[in-house]
Amino acid sequence: MQLSTSKSLEITQIPESRIDQVDFQNLVFGRVFTDHMFECDFVDGSWQTPKIRPYGPLSIEPAAKVFHYGQAVFEGMKAYKDEDGNAFLFRPEDNFERINKSSKRMAIPEFPKEFFFEGLETLLRMDKAWIRPGLGNSLYIRPFVIATQNGVSASPSDQYKFMIILSPAQAYYTGEVKVVIAEHFSRAADGGVGAAKAAGNYGAQFYPTNLAKEMGYQQVIWTDANEHKYLEEAGTMNVFFRIGDTLLTAPTNDRILDGITRKSVIQIAKDAGINVEVRRVLVDEVVAAAKNGTLKEIFGAGTAAVISPVSGFSYKGEQFDIASSEDSYAKKFKSALMNIQHNLADDPYGWRYAIN
Repeated sequence: MQLSTSKSLEITQIPESRIDQVDFQNLVFGRVFTDHMFECDFVDGSWQTPKIRPYGPLSIEPAAKVFHYGQAVFEGMKAYKDEDGNAFLFRPEDNFERINKSSKRMAIPEFPKEFFFEGLETLLRMDKAWIRPGLGNSLYIRPFVIATQNGVSASPSDQYKFMIILSPAQAYYTGEVKVVIAEHFSRAADGGVGAAKAAGNYGAQFYPTNLAKEMGYQQVIWTDANEHKYLEEAGTMNVFFRIGDTLLTAPTNDRILDGITRKSVIQIAKDAGINVEVRRVLVDEVVAAAKNGTLKEIFGAGTAAVISPVSGFSYKGEQFDIASSEDSYAKKFKSALMNIQHNLADDPYGWRYAIN
């Protein structure tokens, strides 16, 4: 292994890359990881010298507080490569700001911006060969932070580990999905941590999602915890509804994640002259629109899948199918976003971030 140390980053390189062992044509999302990873420990009240070292297991105490009190947050990002071999991120400042917002909500110390970007960019340059060109190919980036203090007292940790790992990816979801509108379960409640990318938010979704899968559906559209009257998110994604030619989506609040793809879709839609309403969306109005034929589309928006069309939904035991549309907003938005991400189109918004 080759060891080098700069003023702010210690690097240990792997002797030989594992990339030749990877079948990039048959990737399972989130199962294969690149040669290196980034880590930085919070000890004695400050973040220590960040490190990049070969990807591998961690040694951690069984009494580490992450296992007992769930102090863990994460982000999801992607890197892309164009046909000339140039690598890009998509709106990384938003991801950085959001992981620190999530950390603050979970009583985790915020991470320094200079550590984040120097570590991320260096890691991507070292493992750049793992970013494959081609529309739909990407390198999924998972920054996360966990509580590592040893002890089972019910209090915030005073030690943490911030990490970034990388995973080559193809299209996450394929095809359209059918969903169940939640009538009993909730993803988040007022005053809770729904707006944070806290690990426990996702663990709590698995049981009701499994129930939906047993019924033949792939995901759940979550409703508000108080009355189950309002539509909020779809699975792990923000959700949009097209009624007529108007695009509807719920406003962000302390229950709903401030999705980066969501914000991008809203901007692209407005610039295309589409009427966008960011407001609370009633289950009853979507059901009524499905019955009278004005519900044209439902789709999820998120980093992993970009845009995921919904072909039908179930509510109170009744099934509603959504016919595919020739002028699909979902297809237009996905194409526009992916063309920006892969450097196939101009980026009027400054969302593309080059890795030099």
